[in-house]
Amino acid sequence: MNRRHTLVLPAKLADELRAHLFPGDGLEAAALLLCTVTGQRRQKWLGREVICVPHAGCTRLPDFITWPGEYVEVAIDRAAARGDAVIAVHAHPGGLFAFSAADDESDRILMSAIRHGTDRTAGSAIMIPSGAMRARIYYQDDRATPFDFMMKGGTDIETWWNDGATASGPLKPAMAFTGEMRTSLGRLSVCVIGVSGTGSIVAEQLARLGVGEIILIDFDRIEERNLNRILNATHADIGSLKVEMFADAIRRYRSDGEVVSVPHSVATREAVLAACEADILFSCVDSAEGRHIADRLSACFAMPLFDVGVAIPTEALPIGGRRIAEVYGRVDYVYPGGSSLMDRGVYDAALLEAEYLARTAPQALARKIADGYLRGMTEEAPGVITLNMRAASACVVEFIARLFPFREFANETRARTIFMLAEGDEDVFAESQFQNGLRFPVAEGAAEPLLGLPALAMQRRVA
Repeated sequence: MNRRHTLVLPAKLADELRAHLFPGDGLEAAALLLCTVTGQRRQKWLGREVICVPHAGCTRLPDFITWPGEYVEVAIDRAAARGDAVIAVHAHPGGLFAFSAADDESDRILMSAIRHGTDRTAGSAIMIPSGAMRARIYYQDDRATPFDFMMKGGTDIETWWNDGATASGPLKPAMAFTGEMRTSLGRLSVCVIGVSGTGSIVAEQLARLGVGEIILIDFDRIEERNLNRILNATHADIGSLKVEMFADAIRRYRSDGEVVSVPHSVATREAVLAACEADILFSCVDSAEGRHIADRLSACFAMPLFDVGVAIPTEALPIGGRRIAEVYGRVDYVYPGGSSLMDRGVYDAALLEAEYLARTAPQALARKIADGYLRGMTEEAPGVITLNMRAASACVVEFIARLFPFREFANETRARTIFMLAEGDEDVFAESQFQNGLRFPVAEGAAEPLLGLPALAMQRRVA
């Protein structure tokens, strides 16, 4: 992907910024945005704090503003202490979606001061009444480089591209399920954690929908018992890494996309640093640990997260044997700053501990493997691809709905969807129905220890 700079704003912060910049009087207003800067292959700026410049302290006109330098000094002090970068943001209440000559002249002085104070590159941005933003970075040589992509991660995922934007406004959003949607998806990077039962089906859909870059994370190898549910896997692939097999399969029908295979557990530093390069995260794992890492990735790197799971609980019959109690599929959508998978009870501390014990106690691990899809029964090669496809499809439809809204109801009402095939029912849960525990820091980026987990900290060589 030919993209260098991305700006990501969690919804709460973006809404705070917009409310301050557009108080309803039609005059310009200003704020300073503090960002964590991360990324190896391309740079990602993650908005983490807004410093609002009080309206009363400014000289404000419909197309002009000056503000006191003391707020710039406050921003520089906070940013320098944490290693953040600063973006100076102001409103264009008239809707001009471009930097004016006055903006250029103001930046010439202000950007130099911010760079000198923080010892980092600085940025400036404009916002129009719709909330759409355009931003640029200033390097040491005063050269302005535009952010290629800006994203607001909330109940909807709003995106604005520099390419295609004009002074009249950003590129018009594509309609869902069209060729324009595929073109738009071709600019995005997604990460799929787990490339097995549901993950391979999710990844297959994303690839054929035209997603520009797909990062695949899975440490496991293909076994014969997997062939009935992992797409594209054949007898010739037995023993191969799942990510390598799947990446090769995508490359056979996609010449316009990029596939990055990461043959590590998501609970490793290598996998986390690879995953955080993406814009969107898909969690298709069957472990509490995997979902815990996905939860933390979503918060720390401000990445919208889609989590999918299936289960077939069974129960004992009085006459002996067992029966299907229910056939579940679940899709959760988590946005940075919203309720987490842990808040929603998808996993908890006790489950994390149980998994740890299972890994360190072979007998317990054997019992866990035996549980598999059909809880209470031992099934080496369960026939669940139909269920997996139903759940994976629901997951990707949820992804499309968040980026290209098409439903008659608000996306806020679908934080979780659970379908029950035995009962023939579907339940939905709104974001407001979950208690937000604010468990994980938002937009901290790659601060050490990575994801706040000592096990993922950078190892230092001891002489």
